[in-house]
This record gives sequence, structure tokens and C-alpha cells, in this order.
Amino acid sequence: MAQVTVHLWSGLRRLTDGAESVEVEASTVGEALDALCGLHPGVKPVLDAGVSVVIDGEMTTSRHQPVQPVNELFLMQRLKGG
Repeated sequence: MAQVTVHLWSGLRRLTDGAESVEVEASTVGEALDALCGLHPGVKPVLDAGVSVVIDGEMTTSRHQPVQPVNELFLMQRLKGG
């Protein structure tokens, strides 16, 4: 596993003591999300309700997508509507 930075949208920052990003050990998107929840349990209900993950400008829906320290990993609120 590698150290990756997860960038958070502003609404999550109140649950991470104001942190704009969090460093976690992970080799996949799923591991990064799980590690984030381990460090900041308050984010789990929000992430469980739905989150969009963007890696280097490309949205992914796979928890199995590999991540590396060089990747830009952003969490965004899942967009809903029609």
C-alpha cells in the first residue's frame, strides 16, 4: 500500500476537523474510502449515502480502481436529479 491524499469537498471538512485533504494508506479507491472512515468515522454515513470519486480528472465507479501517490484523488458529492 502507498500513502495517497484524498481531497474532500467542503461539506465533509466539518467531519475531519477542518482538513481539506487526508493522507491514507491505500492501493485502491475502496481502501482509501475505508481508511478515511477509519480515521474519521463521522464521514462514513455520508460516504455510504453516495459519493463520486474523481482520479486525475476522471470519474470512477469502481472501488477496485488502483490508486498511487501520484494520483489526484477527489471526493465529490454524488449528483442526483433528472
